[in-house]
Amino acid sequence: MQGGAPTHLNHQRVYVPLELFHRTYHSLLRSSGEIQISALVEPYLAFHPILHPHAGAPHPDLDAWTYTSLRLPRCIDQVRLILLGQSDEVFARSGRGDVTSWQPVSAPGRRRKMFFDGDATLAVLIASPSDLDDLIPMLVAFQIEWNKLHNRLSNLPAIRELLATLKDETLTPEQQAALLAAAELAPEAIARLQTIWGEYLPTRLLRIARWRKRFAVRMLGGSLMDYERATLRWWWHIEDSLPELRLRERPVYFVSSNTHSLVNLLSGFALRNTAELLAFIRERGLSNLLEEYERIVAAQVPSSRENFFYYVQKKYQADPASAAYFERRAREERELGIHRVASRFYIDIDAQVIELRRLDPARIDPRIEMPGIERLRDSDALIVNIDYPLGLAAYNILKIVARSVGELRGVYVLGKAATLNGKIGDVLIPNVCYDEHTRNTFHFVSAFSAIDVEPYLAYGSVLDNQKAVTSLGTFLQNEPFLEALYRDFFTDIEMEAGPYLNAIYECAFELRYPTGEIVSFLKPPFDFGFLHYASDTPYSRGSNLGSRNLSYFGMDPTYATSLAIARRIVSQEITRLQHRT
Repeated sequence: MQGGAPTHLNHQRVYVPLELFHRTYHSLLRSSGEIQISALVEPYLAFHPILHPHAGAPHPDLDAWTYTSLRLPRCIDQVRLILLGQSDEVFARSGRGDVTSWQPVSAPGRRRKMFFDGDATLAVLIASPSDLDDLIPMLVAFQIEWNKLHNRLSNLPAIRELLATLKDETLTPEQQAALLAAAELAPEAIARLQTIWGEYLPTRLLRIARWRKRFAVRMLGGSLMDYERATLRWWWHIEDSLPELRLRERPVYFVSSNTHSLVNLLSGFALRNTAELLAFIRERGLSNLLEEYERIVAAQVPSSRENFFYYVQKKYQADPASAAYFERRAREERELGIHRVASRFYIDIDAQVIELRRLDPARIDPRIEMPGIERLRDSDALIVNIDYPLGLAAYNILKIVARSVGELRGVYVLGKAATLNGKIGDVLIPNVCYDEHTRNTFHFVSAFSAIDVEPYLAYGSVLDNQKAVTSLGTFLQNEPFLEALYRDFFTDIEMEAGPYLNAIYECAFELRYPTGEIVSFLKPPFDFGFLHYASDTPYSRGSNLGSRNLSYFGMDPTYATSLAIARRIVSQEITRLQHRT
């Protein structure tokens, strides 16, 4: 059954342990009280998550430490209780007051609105059940690894003596050195922890030695209506911010990608300010970037000059001296009809609304130019570009956008994926998708093929006609699961395509999306396609884009796929305008 669902996933060894863990925490979270994370450790260990291969071993699993530390806020050390809700109103109804007045906190590896009360409680705004599938396993993994290290540190006499003499968490350099020495961690382990925790390492080790971690979680709200209400209010905020654009009357191309690549391509601002960007890297002594630029100019590497300046511009944004530069960029974007709308108290997803008629063909990235582009001045269409959501939030977002705009002309999704047959930096283009949430298998003709991406990809390969699986979560995978997928030629593992396809189904048919069916879009309601770039190779643990020094391995597929989307939209709109004329 090569064209349908993965036939091997029904095997008991593959799916039952995963499903047992998944059902356990979803059923426990229906309780109105606190749920102890320790209750989930046993079913978690039973399914052997591939991101946590040494979960049951006595020694620390540094891969799991790295993954969870980058996706949880730093205050997690002090947190005992995690409150989960869909909006600030849900927290207020439960008697927690205005959690948005608490300290906002964030994690470098995950976009999610979180607020810390300064004591031991963390409030987390969740957009869909996929946030639970992402967050709960991470809390289990973090607690397991914390307590492993606690057991080691708390049993060492030198550590107990140090804890007895300290009155607070202030450590002298001598005490920091003594703590690291007493921890008896291998030099490579200390270097790894130093990379992810930085100067915070001694303080965190001190806290780990002092306290055993006992997380508890409590779900507030959690109904389907709570999730849809939060998404609807997120969309109302966009409409209210841009009333002059009349979103309810205009044709719209919907893009799920990021908040930088499409805007950079359509404004071309960085390409008109290369002198200032080069001056920045010279003044800051960024010799590796200067050397890379010289190699690009000399045609010694296949990297793109345009992508190089987009990358430098992103680095420049973190520099205090760049304020005037980005004020100019904001003014130019407004002149070009590029509007940015930051998220507020609901879903942590920023949006951009772009007026095609106001774009200047002379300013856009030259790789987008094509015959007839001057016709865009007669267009009434908009691009709605959102920072890609997580999992099931994609379904709610596209459903609300589709029913709220004048006409949906296209849906284009750019996102990261794990690949079972490619390498990091490759681009995967599926035309089959199996959705784990609904057990539906979708067949479709993609708006994209390899020829749309290959001219702009310098380092990787483009693999089209792939079969994708929308996974429940990154932690909810084990080795038998991946083996079963690969035996059925499913090689592209991601988290959003299935939910988006379920929403597209409801745009095409008179029924709610089905479950457990094979769906073929013989007559799609509009143009759509998915572009995934490989950021992980699960069979090579620890190998991902974050392990590379120079970010061209991320920039290269990101801009190659963004160019394919931008060119598709411009081409589709030119054709529409020609027919209308």
